[in-house]
Formats: sequence, C-alpha cells, structure tokens
Amino acid sequence: MAEQKRDYYEVLGVDKNADEAAIKKAYRALAKKYHPDMNPGDAEAEKKFKEASEAYAVLSDADKRRQYDQYGHAAFDGGAGGAGGFDFSGADFGDIFGDIFGDFFGGGGRRTGGARNNGPMKGANLRTSVRITFEEAVFGCKKEIELTVKETCKTCNGSGAKPGTSPETCSKCGGKGQVVFTQQSFFGTVRNVQACPDCQGTGKVIKEKCADCRGTGYIPMKKRYSVDIPAGIDNGQSTRMPGLGEPGTNGGPRGDVLVEVIVSRHPIFQRQDMNIYSTVPVSFAVAALGGEIFIDTVDGKVIYDVKAGTQTDTKVRLKGKGVPSWRNREIRGDHYVTLVVQVPDKLSNEAKELLKKFDEATMDSLTAVQRATGSDKDTDGKDGKDGKDGKDGKKKKFWK
Repeated sequence: MAEQKRDYYEVLGVDKNADEAAIKKAYRALAKKYHPDMNPGDAEAEKKFKEASEAYAVLSDADKRRQYDQYGHAAFDGGAGGAGGFDFSGADFGDIFGDIFGDFFGGGGRRTGGARNNGPMKGANLRTSVRITFEEAVFGCKKEIELTVKETCKTCNGSGAKPGTSPETCSKCGGKGQVVFTQQSFFGTVRNVQACPDCQGTGKVIKEKCADCRGTGYIPMKKRYSVDIPAGIDNGQSTRMPGLGEPGTNGGPRGDVLVEVIVSRHPIFQRQDMNIYSTVPVSFAVAALGGEIFIDTVDGKVIYDVKAGTQTDTKVRLKGKGVPSWRNREIRGDHYVTLVVQVPDKLSNEAKELLKKFDEATMDSLTAVQRATGSDKDTDGKDGKDGKDGKDGKKKKFWK
C-alpha cells in the first residue's frame, strides 16, 4: 500500500491563506536544512527535502495551488517524473537555489555573474603566545617575540617566476580566476561558479618557478618584534599587531599577528576580572584591641587600621587597588582582603599565665565546662588520672 502523503501546507508549516512570500520563505528554510549536500548519506533528510520540494512546486504555482485546494493530492495522480511520481517541470526554484547553493559553496556570489574570486584578499593571521608575570598583566609591559614570517622574494620580486620569465594567463579560466560548473539537482541543472583549481583564483599560472621561493613569491624569515602588552590584560586574552601576518593575495594587505598572554600565578594574589583577592594574617592582640597592619598590594605595602574586636575571615575592601581596565587604565578594580586571626602555637609559661588571667577577666572560657558539669578537674585537664575515673578507668559522662 502506497504511503499516504501529508498535506502540502503542513509540510511547509504555513497557513492555507499564506501568500507567495511566506511560502517561499518557509521552503527556503526547509531546503537549506534538509538538502542532500548538507546531509550526505541521510535518507530521512533526503526524503523530507523531496517532500518539501514537491509541496513548494505546487503551492508556488497559482494554477496548481488552485487545483490542489479543490481536489487535494488526487489532482496530480498519474503525473510523470519527479519525486514520488510528481512532475516538477515549470516549478520556479531559480532564486531560491541560487541562494542555497551559494551558502553550500562558501557564501554569496556563486551563481553565474556573481562577484569575482580573484580580487584582493587579506592574508591569514599568525598566532603566538608570551608568558608574563601577574604584575606585568596588571600594569602592562613590552615583550620581545620571534616569528617566522614570509618576506617578498628578492630574486623574483614576488612574482614566483624564474628571473627572465613571467606568470602566464591561466588557460583553464582565461585569466578570470573562476570556472563555471554545473550540478544536477532534483530540479534540473544548476550553474555555479568556483575558484579555478589550476590557478587558485589568481588568473595566472607559473610555468617556470623561481628556484629560491619555489614559485610562492615569498621567503620564510625569522624576525623579532617588540609587542606592547596593555595594562589590565588577563590570562588567555590576546593583543593584536596589525599588518605583520601572512601576505595577502592579488595585492591584498597582510594579515595580523595575535599574541596570546599566559599570566603566571602569583604567590599571594588572585584575580577575578578587575578585582584582586588576598588573605592577610592578623595577630590576636591586634584583632582584639585594634591596630595598624601592613597589607601587600600590587602598588606596594599599604597601612590598614584594624578595628577592635575584628573576627577572623572579616573581609575588607581597598578601593582602587585592583586591576586597571584594558580600555581605560584610569579605571581600576578593587582589592578585597580577608583578615585571618592567627592563634600562637607556642607560648612561654609567663605568656600562658597572662593568657589565663586575661581569660578570667573576660569570658572565663577555660573553666566553662567545669562550672557547667561540677567537675573538680584542673583547668589543664589533669586530675591525676588524665580525666578518667580512678575506679574503672572510664571517662566521666556528664550528658547523654
């Protein structure tokens, strides 16, 4: 049993009252999506492409659309040729497939009479990288780089031809740089234009090549350049050096050099966008009583006044001590500092006694457990039995 065809309006996804422009727009989108050249080997895509093409062939023709609206698919039963027995003759796919095939083969201007391919073209960009320090990324710097670049061959003056000879007009394209080729589609023959494969779109061929540059017209040379690294650049970003890349073709300008920066890690600073983050230790005395401390920044040491009673992990902001904006170095981010209260791990006997007196005068935290449980254990945890009951050697339990 033959497969039942879908409604043509449903296939294109348009309303039955859709005008010609809407039908053409819907079909163009489907044709680009399901064309066999864009989905090689995909039988399902090819099937959908044929279905959409058949629907467009009918709905884009006023007479056929009128017949279809009146009789449905029965109006075309028994038609010869085309996909699924449908006759595509008379269907207007001209401008649609000119656009579509232009997309398939590298952009607009691929139809006969389009833009020429052998005009001036900018050369390719070169890429390299350079490692810099954290501070160099913040404030900018100059770095030396070495590149292998193509320079015009002095032997042939860039023609690529052996001295005493000249490039000749390409016989395949007649010097146009383009050749016309045809492609068979479901709708007949489509004419397209591509760069000439013999002269690579230049319109010239070199019969006798220069021995020094082997017909390229250029000699690779190592050269050193000074590159300006802008202030505020971040790891992985690149700065551009215009006009130092690969040579252009047919008189086109050189490409550019893109220099990627790799920023080394800093021992105490971390960066996020334009802000800098660090951690600074604060003594117990300064945290409790308040006082001045030194904080390291990218601008050098600054003095910061710690407030009395500062708790550990307190965060403070040093405004304008961050990273400059890449576009305007007068604008800077901030430096955020986390204050961490340091607890001394070694105390003299005198310091211990003073600390006990300090605790008694403030929170009396050293005896808090004893007071809560009624234990007679000394404040250092020693009662002759290391905090254990002398009878059974087990620790006393004061709660469940």
